[in-house]
Amino acid sequence: MGMLCAVSFNRYGRLYYFDPGELTPRVGDRVLVPTDDGPEVAECVWGAQWVSEDTTGFPRLAGMAGEGALERDGLVRRRKAEAKVAAKKLIREHDLPMKVVAVDHVPDGAGPRTTIYFTAPHRVDFRALVRDLGATLRCRVELRQLSARDSARVQGGIGSCGRDLCCATFLTDFEPVTIRMAKDQDLPLNPLRISGACGRLMCCLKYEHPLYQKFHAEAPAVGARVETDQGAGRVVGHSVPRDAVGVRLDSDGSRCSCSRASVRGPRQAHESRG
Repeated sequence: MGMLCAVSFNRYGRLYYFDPGELTPRVGDRVLVPTDDGPEVAECVWGAQWVSEDTTGFPRLAGMAGEGALERDGLVRRRKAEAKVAAKKLIREHDLPMKVVAVDHVPDGAGPRTTIYFTAPHRVDFRALVRDLGATLRCRVELRQLSARDSARVQGGIGSCGRDLCCATFLTDFEPVTIRMAKDQDLPLNPLRISGACGRLMCCLKYEHPLYQKFHAEAPAVGARVETDQGAGRVVGHSVPRDAVGVRLDSDGSRCSCSRASVRGPRQAHESRG
């Protein structure tokens, strides 16, 4: 048990959880969080509070953001905006099939460094672009190509469920998602229905797939003969969310929904009567 708070570098962006230590940040406060490039300013969006989980593995806040840190953060944001405008302009001039997704700027360290993240349909020769960007921005420039999923994570957005994208909020790793998962869940194989904002299969297809696998492994298959509390019949459908199977009764041809636990195969029914 310990205390945690959540911060975000951008409004409505991904949340990062930290141990506040001796600090008591409130919602809206600016705090310093440790990063690979040194402490960075972030906004507290979930005030420090006690949680039941073990918090020993969470990083600790570096402190509250002072006036100097806020000035540095404002400079970084201005430099990032300037770099984004310059990159878009030079990309048009070089006629490259690239789309700028995000920009990062580090003013300290070995020297100012700007990293531009982009997407492209294929590999792009951007050596001339890097040279011109370096001369325009007067700093070291790096260009990094992102995949479709990483692009959605960086940009954020709203999914078909109406909630913020999972990859932009809480997902830390992309797990493999296959079309088989959609088939197992009886979803329509329409790309518009099962694709996320990135154009790839939705990550949430992975969430309930183990439940469907377990159900199909234990429930009688469609077409199997079974015994129910209402009589014998044949399985005509499955309802995994309800943990039930649909059975058409032999007595009158009506259809009933029975819990998976109450449906027995012919041999199980015979053994239970014996």
